[in-house]
Amino acid sequence: MDTVFIEDLRIDAVIGIYDWERRVRQTLSFDIEMAFDNTVPAAGDDIALTLNYKDVSKRLIGYVEASSFGLVETLAERCAAIIREEFGVGWVRLKLSKPGAVRGAKAVGVCIERGMRTR
Repeated sequence: MDTVFIEDLRIDAVIGIYDWERRVRQTLSFDIEMAFDNTVPAAGDDIALTLNYKDVSKRLIGYVEASSFGLVETLAERCAAIIREEFGVGWVRLKLSKPGAVRGAKAVGVCIERGMRTR
């Protein structure tokens, strides 16, 4: 199975459990890998047959910007569900990073995999 990916998609959101976090928008970074068979769109050179990473990105940007979660774990789960359900993706690996959240660390966050990656 092939992989379509989106790397370092930056989206501002209200995220966090502390009072100060609820009053500001923080920039989150998403790295996403999605299983997709690219042989059909490649054979016909037809974007309509692809897993369009621009469409996925736009959908997540709209969702995340409008969201307000306490935990990055919850947001990661919801985004993975959107990708799988709305774009017909059988397997997704999503890394959600919260840059600068912990002193001394470049970023913290979660990496989840949902679904089955088939050959």
